[in-house]
Order: sequence, then structure tokens, then C-alpha cells
Amino acid sequence: MTSPVVQRVSGEAGGGPVHAHLPRAALTAFTPLVWGTTYVVTTEFLPPAHPLFAGLLRALPAGLVALAITRTLPRGAWWGKAAALGVLNIGLCFPLLFTAAEHLPGGVAATLAAAQPLVVAVLSVAVLHERPSAWRFAWGAVGAVGVGLVVIGPHAAFDTVGVLAGLGNAASMALGVTLTKRWGRPTGVGPTAFAGWQLTAGGLFLVPVTFLGEGSPPSIDLTAALGYLWLGLVGGLIAYVLWFRGITTLPIASVAVLVLLSPLVAAVLGAVWLGQTLGPVQLVGFGVSLAAIVAGQLPAPRRSHPSVSAPAPERTSP
Repeated sequence: MTSPVVQRVSGEAGGGPVHAHLPRAALTAFTPLVWGTTYVVTTEFLPPAHPLFAGLLRALPAGLVALAITRTLPRGAWWGKAAALGVLNIGLCFPLLFTAAEHLPGGVAATLAAAQPLVVAVLSVAVLHERPSAWRFAWGAVGAVGVGLVVIGPHAAFDTVGVLAGLGNAASMALGVTLTKRWGRPTGVGPTAFAGWQLTAGGLFLVPVTFLGEGSPPSIDLTAALGYLWLGLVGGLIAYVLWFRGITTLPIASVAVLVLLSPLVAAVLGAVWLGQTLGPVQLVGFGVSLAAIVAGQLPAPRRSHPSVSAPAPERTSP
């Protein structure tokens, strides 16, 4: 029995002209832009202290809608792979994301989530068997220092639960992205069905966890309903269809660096809508961590070697 053919993106970032990736990258960028709104929506629209329920409503309805539209189910080994990816990308990420959003200012929570490219740099060596890059790991260390500066703040909002949840979200999603890249997508299965598999698997994982951890659902008013609708339809179904399409069609470094749009959106919304501020040390750490993650996705500068002129050929006498 032959293994199913999967769709993969070929080559590294330099495997083709950069402008060829721009339309796909622009569509994929929609997802982290929407992720950046999660923090203000969570704190201003949703009932407090129910991160598991928020993750459940964001995942399961969107996944079932995608399955109803595509009418495509996994086959063979993809039942297990879809379940694993659903737990990593959805089932663990969502509750950790909402927990971080409840305990931290939006810009800080999103900056912790933006450590994902650094984790991807490590996993790409262990899982994708790429050659280790001193350039990428060096900037990863600088980025870790920057994140530390952001976390060490004067306000009580920077608590241990929020920090651990933010870092856990980054680690879980980084592993999910790396495995998605390794396994590809089955031939003939579109991004909507692929996203539906994972959203449904992650949502089903959250059903018992939510009711065991939080008990009965909270009361939902019109404001909360609008928040859940935004997170489920736009931040769930549409965003993840574009995200998984981008993972399977773009170089992994190109996808990972797009996550940096999320903290930018969250920080802007936090400042404009919620009046949140970051101290001088945190602002420096914010900039350092973003700069390090961006630099870590760029190709290492090539060392210039002095050219050695070839010896002139000997002349032979006529």
C-alpha cells in the first residue's frame, strides 16, 4: 500500500523570486492581524474567567461549518495526524492564548506569542532536519533577552500565570506549524477541509476539558455573542483556512515571521482602545524582541572571500 501523496512547498526562501511569494504572504498575513485583536476582544467583549469556553466556541463551530462545506474527512493515517495537529494548533493553543489575554496587557501577551519563530528555528533542526544556523540561534538568544525585558515590568498584570500561558501557546503552536510543514497536506484536500479537520479535532478535545475545568457555561449577552462570532467566524474559520494554506505553500521562515504582525496590532489596540502603556524598559524589550525575530528569519550574511587570481599560463617558445 503506497503512502498518500502530500502537498509540500519546495525549497527555501531563496528558491525562487521573492515577488512570487508576495500575494500568498499577503493573504496569510490576514491571520496574525486578526490574532492581534483577540486580546482586546477577550478583555472587553467576553465573560471573564472562561478561557476554555472561549477556545471551544472559537474552534468547534468553525470546524463543523468547514466540514459541512467541504464534506471531506481524513483517510487512513490522516485521522491520527489531523487529531495531533488539531490538539497542538487549536486544542492547547486556544485556552493558553485566552489565559494569557486575561492576565497580561495585549501587547505583552502577543509579544510572548511572537516567540514562536524562535521555537520554530529550533524545531526545524530537530523535526525538519534543516542545518542549524548560528545566525538564527544567536538572534534567538537576543530575542529571549528582549522578551525578558518585556515581562519584567512594574505592574501587577505581569503575573506568572499569564507569562507561562503565553510561552506555552508559542511552543504548542510552533510544534504544530513545524509538523504541518513536515506532513504537508493530502493531495486533493483543500485548505478549508484541512482547517476544518484541525478546528474540529481541537474543539472536540476542548469539550470535556472545558466542562471539567470551568463547569457550566457563562451567560452570554449581545456583546459577548458578537465577540464569540468575531473570534469563531473571522478569527477561526477564515483565519485558519488562510493560515494553513500559507504554511503548505510558503517557506516556513516566511510564515513564522508574519506572526510579528500580531503584537503590533495588539499593542496599537491596547494603546488606542484600552489606554495601556509600556514602561521604558518594556518598550526597549519590545523592540529588541521584534528586531531579533525579524533578523532571525533573514538569511545569514555571506562571508566575502578574497579572490585569488589564477596563475598566468606559461608561454611556450615557437
